[in-house]
Amino acid sequence: MRKTSTIKIGANIQKIRKSNGYTQEKLAESIEVSVRYISDIEQDRAKPSYEVLIRICNLFQITLDQVFSEYLKATENKKLNYALAGYEKLSKEDKKTIEHLIMYFNKK
Repeated sequence: MRKTSTIKIGANIQKIRKSNGYTQEKLAESIEVSVRYISDIEQDRAKPSYEVLIRICNLFQITLDQVFSEYLKATENKKLNYALAGYEKLSKEDKKTIEHLIMYFNKK
């Protein structure tokens, strides 16, 4: 049986955190862990527990497949998932602008 490579999700968690405008400190406080633990996770020096992964997903309203996207055989656009991760936190005006842009490009 072929040995699977080590799964590293630190960079994904960091992208998700940043796309939501969170610092490591704010994330750590929000999910009740230490800043050092968040740093270790993002640098792939530590693996997050299931509980921590669930807290991160609930906080940012994402699913686990977005965290593990590069290891899953899915065809979804990963960049789009990261970009949309912070959509709900945008102002009403910014959301309307994005909706108009999507409608414009869909007409082409």
